[in-house]
Amino acid sequence: MVLFLPTLILDMKKFLFSFLFLTGLQTFAQTDSINPFAVVVHKDFRLDILARKEAELNAAATKLAARTGMGYRLQVLSTNDRELAMKTRTQLLQRYPDQKVYMLYQAPYVKLRFGNFLTKQEAELYKNQISRMLGDASIYTISERIEIKPEKETKENNN
Repeated sequence: MVLFLPTLILDMKKFLFSFLFLTGLQTFAQTDSINPFAVVVHKDFRLDILARKEAELNAAATKLAARTGMGYRLQVLSTNDRELAMKTRTQLLQRYPDQKVYMLYQAPYVKLRFGNFLTKQEAELYKNQISRMLGDASIYTISERIEIKPEKETKENNN
């Protein structure tokens, strides 16, 4: 009997503490006089405006964002001469401002890749033009993941 008395006292203390703690919480909570379980939330009206603007920005960003897909690029140059690569890149950007030029470094070579083409035929048209521009350079058509702009996608669907 003596052994159980201390555990009984500890259990009583835990019970009293939890009872007083829980009743104290109930008296300090925000409640409505009509419904004692309802919580009143005071929200700033500017949060709704901010949420609406953020949703509009997200919608606009997804419309303008370039998606990726499989397509073709032209490997125009593979050299260890960085100066030649920069000169060729400049020529391509001046001649074809609507296309992108990608410069990759795979030790010890600098590689120039050109364009985002959905079809191999479109890549071949540019391949012939660039080959003549660079003096019959060896240009390779490479299949890889490209950026697809929404305008390009809708043109393809309409044709």
